[in-house]
Amino acid sequence: MDSRRSLLVLALLFISFLVYQQWQLDKNPPVQQQTTEQTTAASSDVPASSSSSAEVVADSQTKGQIITLENDVFRLKVDTLGGDVISSELLKYDVELGSKEPFVLLKDTNDHVYIAQSGLIGKNGIDTKAGRAQYQVTGDNFKLAEGQNELSVPLTFEKDGVTYRKIFVLKRDSYDVGVNFEIVNQSGSAIEVEPYGQLKHTLVESSGNVAMPTYTGGAYSSSETNYKKYSFSDMKDKNLSIDTKAGWVAVLQHYFVSAWIPNQDVNNQLYSITDSKNNVASIGYRGPVVSIPAGATETITSSLWTGPKLQNKMAEVANHLDLTVDYGWAWFIAKPLFWLLTFIQSIVSNWGVAIICVTLVVKAILYPLTKAQYTSMAKMRMLQPKMQEMRERFGDDRQRMSQEMMKLYKEEKVNPLGGCLPLILQMPIFIALYWTFMEAVELRHAPFFGWIQDLSAQDPYYILPILMGGSMFLLQKMSPTPVADPMQQKVMNFMPLIFMFFFLWFPAGLVLYWLVSNLITIVQQQMIYRGLEKKGLHTRKK
Repeated sequence: MDSRRSLLVLALLFISFLVYQQWQLDKNPPVQQQTTEQTTAASSDVPASSSSSAEVVADSQTKGQIITLENDVFRLKVDTLGGDVISSELLKYDVELGSKEPFVLLKDTNDHVYIAQSGLIGKNGIDTKAGRAQYQVTGDNFKLAEGQNELSVPLTFEKDGVTYRKIFVLKRDSYDVGVNFEIVNQSGSAIEVEPYGQLKHTLVESSGNVAMPTYTGGAYSSSETNYKKYSFSDMKDKNLSIDTKAGWVAVLQHYFVSAWIPNQDVNNQLYSITDSKNNVASIGYRGPVVSIPAGATETITSSLWTGPKLQNKMAEVANHLDLTVDYGWAWFIAKPLFWLLTFIQSIVSNWGVAIICVTLVVKAILYPLTKAQYTSMAKMRMLQPKMQEMRERFGDDRQRMSQEMMKLYKEEKVNPLGGCLPLILQMPIFIALYWTFMEAVELRHAPFFGWIQDLSAQDPYYILPILMGGSMFLLQKMSPTPVADPMQQKVMNFMPLIFMFFFLWFPAGLVLYWLVSNLITIVQQQMIYRGLEKKGLHTRKK
């Protein structure tokens, strides 16, 4: 396979990848309004308890006191009516490049709802049709102090001789919030409650473009399925209902995630509720019935992750939670590449330099295959006179021509597909790096130098894509094998321009990788051909 045909194969793989990306984006169309019959209920503020499938708590018209909980990485706002987390400001992540405003993940505004709700339902639950629990709290601003590693904030509600404490636990340098219920039963008789936690989100569609599609929607993990997306469209088609031990539910968006992790030692039900009337959906878990005898105290535990997709830290919180960093089918390549990228960055302290170093490592590993590719191409070129003679001798007898060609390949020890393997390997590596740049929050707003201040975004001045297109053009012109077909020649002449056009919208870091890869390939090609010239296996184009 000559290098120009190799470029055609690479172009086909590349375009197929883009088509697949668009197909993934189209799988989540704009959410349409449902009919009344399709709506679960007039309100989706809390789920029904296991004892009553029709029980749904009405939305409250008033809110309680808003309190603030803060550690060194985020600032949470909690509504004492229900104890919902209605805002999470990520203090170490800016909303836009160069902005001093923190990125807000959870929020509750007129045009966008994304909140984390939890409570107690069931026979003696405190979230009922009459309304949700109105907790009492001793202050309105709680902050982790210097030298303090943990902050515990209790919200208290009393009813019928039972004291319910909803306790938020914040730790230093952690986006994992403990949300625990301590129930002291002094009512004189046994009570039963069911815990739940859910993420309520405005119905939106996934966004992005062909080059950089992004997913916004639900996801879950169960004992049967390590990780699975469950989009808002999926929720509208069929509400989620899975009984599982362990597991979690989440809402994903580009670089960030919120997830409820219930007690992993009991059986839970994962569910979703769609409320098209109010244009919201909820994905959550419902725990088992907990019986508390008279005079006893019971603690029910859960945790809420609300923050960036930090793979190592999420893996410590719950099994498979790190899979929300979704590398797709190329995960087995992306994970070691990301590890290598992170390791090198820890040494060079620049993500752009780390990308260049990773490119050097990848090209070094693939060098034996690259050498075999160009050696095969040189041998194929040497056989061109004999193959032309065969064409003239056998004319339209394609079967005889094929037989003689295979015989010639065998005699000359030439593999006609010898140049394909590097291309087959190069595309999965490219896709793995693509998803690394799309999913790894560590690369968000990561600068290189000069005009490249965000390697996860497109080059603002398109300089890298233009240089990349120029490197492809140079590589093409240095190809040792001419193309006889005029139509194929025209297609090849436009190939660098086509690639440059697509790369205009790709993350700058990915374009940097491709550019450096092309430059290394040019150097490798010259080294290989000079070695072949000494052996008489290659002659330059005249």
